[in-house]
Amino acid sequence: MRWNPEVPYNELPALPPVGLDLEPKKVLKAAIDARTALATLAQAGQMLPNPNILIHAVPLLEAQASSEIENIVTTADELFKHADSGGGDHATKEALQYRNAIFTGVEAIKNRPLTTATAVSICSVLQGRAMDIRAISGTRIANPATGQVFYAPPEGADLIREKLSDWERFVHAEDELDPLVRLALAHYQFEAIHPFHDGNGRTGRVINILMLIEAGLLNDPILYLSRAIIARKNDYYRLLRAVTAEDAWIEWIIFMLDMVGESATSTLRKIGAIRSCQEDIAVRARAATIGGRDAQFLAMLFERPYSRINTVAERCEVSRQTASTWLHALVRAELLSEVKIGRELLFVNHELLDVLTRPE
Repeated sequence: MRWNPEVPYNELPALPPVGLDLEPKKVLKAAIDARTALATLAQAGQMLPNPNILIHAVPLLEAQASSEIENIVTTADELFKHADSGGGDHATKEALQYRNAIFTGVEAIKNRPLTTATAVSICSVLQGRAMDIRAISGTRIANPATGQVFYAPPEGADLIREKLSDWERFVHAEDELDPLVRLALAHYQFEAIHPFHDGNGRTGRVINILMLIEAGLLNDPILYLSRAIIARKNDYYRLLRAVTAEDAWIEWIIFMLDMVGESATSTLRKIGAIRSCQEDIAVRARAATIGGRDAQFLAMLFERPYSRINTVAERCEVSRQTASTWLHALVRAELLSEVKIGRELLFVNHELLDVLTRPE
């Protein structure tokens, strides 16, 4: 039967596509390039003096970028400012929920393989409420301006669960398929199933990171993948639709492999910039205050671009007065900026914040 975007795609085939060579030479080359970039990134992340810098920062940047794809726009500055408190405006809170969903997923796959239950848990954290498989009919993916329907996902909770079971089996199939090619196919399938009333895109992007970790291609969620997708957002949606309408799998696979490779290379450049910034600030901090010789204090300045007096006191096991003295000394040396949010005083590592938020 010919696919019709207006009709629920209940006949969505299970993976892998039948009768198609998924790994022609151009796909294998793109996969090798992407895996090489990922391996270099994983090694560089472990070689940072404090890998927690990336483990804390990249998920926040990924959250901001992934939420931007869904038109939930908040600034990276707002995200870092409220990273510990969970405060901020509605958009900031939604993006912070994405960060929390990443860590929820990472913890989940430490104990059991990626499953439909993992996806439900991730989506629930993203939405801030218990989510379940979509049961109400009538879901359509359409142009918000014109109302033109691009896609109608499968309908019926039982059918959707069946499609997810097939998806789950494919994710863990023991075959010779390259793990990055598997990721590309699985990502399309999850988006095509569209299992939830809301949050499918962001849930799918968290699952991408989890699949990379589960495949042993990353140790931690340090890949800033959504930024690359934002830069080619129109291509992303066009190619998703082309798979459905034309079985254009090879173009889609190569696109996703390119996104992974570009993201790994970009994140690698960011690691280099962070290291340079860290080394420079450490030298200047030691000259500005005795606190600059405290390893825990220097680590804190880079794990979070925004520091609080109480947090420094607790982490460094010093008095609140000592922590305040150290922070204010760095303000005088122009290494930190002072910002007041209500009654709370925040100390901003503005040089690190600039490194984290600028494009590489």
